[in-house]
Amino acid sequence: MKDDISAKIAANPKYEKLVSMRSTYSIIMTILIMCLYYGYILLVAFNKEFLATKMGAGMVTSIGIPMGVGVIVLTILITNIYVRRANSEFDDLNAEIIKEANK
Repeated sequence: MKDDISAKIAANPKYEKLVSMRSTYSIIMTILIMCLYYGYILLVAFNKEFLATKMGAGMVTSIGIPMGVGVIVLTILITNIYVRRANSEFDDLNAEIIKEANK
């Protein structure tokens, strides 16, 4: 019985679509996060002078502080975007596939 349902799911074209969409989306989001994070780390490693630049005359805060906070905020935002899409579009398609397999 269980193998029969697995075979129905694997044969469903919607399953192929789900796997493809989810994989592509995950790869794009991962690359985006890696570029953001490693770009900041490379900036820290190779251009400390830029990050140490004060934000304005008489200010104590350097440019690196808001950029670091920006990396954290953008990471949270990108994660939120992924989770929202996964919980709506991907889960809806998954439910359709399971419903069709149980018929």
